[in-house]
Amino acid sequence: MTDAQETAAASSLRTTGGAPPDDGGSTASGAPTPLLEPREGIPEVIADEASLAEAIAAFAAGSGPVAVDAERASGYRYGQRAYLVQLRRQGAGTALIDPVACPDLSALGEALSGVEWVLHAATQDLPCLREIGMVPTRLFDTELAGRLAGFPRVGLGAMVEGVLGFVLEKGHSAVDWSTRPLPEPWLRYAALDVELLVDLRDALEKELDRQGKLEWARQEFDAIASAPPPEPRKDPWRRTSGMHKVRRRRQLGVVRELWQTRDRIAQRRDVSPGKVLSDAAIVEAALALPTTVQALAALNGFGHRTGRRQLEQWQAAVDRVRSLTEAQLPLPGQPVAGPPPPRAWADKDPAAAARLSAARAAVSALAEELNMPQENLIAPDSVRRVCWEPPAQADESAVAAALTGFGARPWQVEQVTPALTAALTAKPA
Repeated sequence: MTDAQETAAASSLRTTGGAPPDDGGSTASGAPTPLLEPREGIPEVIADEASLAEAIAAFAAGSGPVAVDAERASGYRYGQRAYLVQLRRQGAGTALIDPVACPDLSALGEALSGVEWVLHAATQDLPCLREIGMVPTRLFDTELAGRLAGFPRVGLGAMVEGVLGFVLEKGHSAVDWSTRPLPEPWLRYAALDVELLVDLRDALEKELDRQGKLEWARQEFDAIASAPPPEPRKDPWRRTSGMHKVRRRRQLGVVRELWQTRDRIAQRRDVSPGKVLSDAAIVEAALALPTTVQALAALNGFGHRTGRRQLEQWQAAVDRVRSLTEAQLPLPGQPVAGPPPPRAWADKDPAAAARLSAARAAVSALAEELNMPQENLIAPDSVRRVCWEPPAQADESAVAAALTGFGARPWQVEQVTPALTAALTAKPA
């Protein structure tokens, strides 16, 4: 049993039948215990200001970290807004809040300012929480903690089972959370997602401390909490699936026009863009450049279920591109900040390619030694940038300064700099 599991064994977890088995979750046969019901039952969904005010007061008066989760309707609705927010804190119990009925949760966020928020895969939920006024000042990310501690599977269900010995039911993770009213089984699932999050946090903290990685984790958590909102992606239409098939500029123009038309329609209807028109259909139309509605209707993705009016709007988009001058068409590729794709390095700069190969081998060996994924040890982009344009004097202080400039945390700089410096200064074989 690991230290993390011993911590879990000592915690007072509860299942449907009352207290857990003595080993903290596993049954006498060693099988994990299904977690079937929240400790205090399924709470009523908070959907009015009076109930929200009561919850804010309760959570402000609670103690210890607060577990936070959010459910979105990815694949069903436009954007990534939250449709349910779940919280749990000692002394306050569990709360399920409807952010559609209560769209401003800034008072709750302020009440929890300075409290450590425990999230699983925090970067997925923080954008939608920020939209409704909830921004943590301190956090603990149980998924990232699992990565740093070397767990092979870091999904919430796998972590709760492997560390605490309980099985979470995950059957509702991809449902349409914009549904109203939310079915009881979904609410049970949502409440259970925060039921053991603080217990998991406590166990992982002890495991990270045992491995000498707790300060590393704290630096990572601080970086996430202090990071500004990401910049809007430039030319998002270029991420259309299947774009690699599109070569000519006018075809690129069709992808751009259809993507933008689809996005406007999806936003107006509040549905996922893929439900309006698939990426595959956009690429088909771009490659074919149809001149009539009939020709468009014959393409994959524009079949008999597509109404005449819809076909006409898509064909109009294609026709608009036909009228553009060459100068108005998008250029192939995308201006890339920083070094070129690594596959091109051997031709453009063989010495840089050799440095990158040596650096990747060194980082890989170090990540294996520290028992964590390479991308958590150091961002691959930082390694590429240092290898493409190494410091004039590639000593450890210069390499450390370069890594810091690329956003590496102090622990990463300390761990990676010696290996990376050796790779940069090694003589080619």
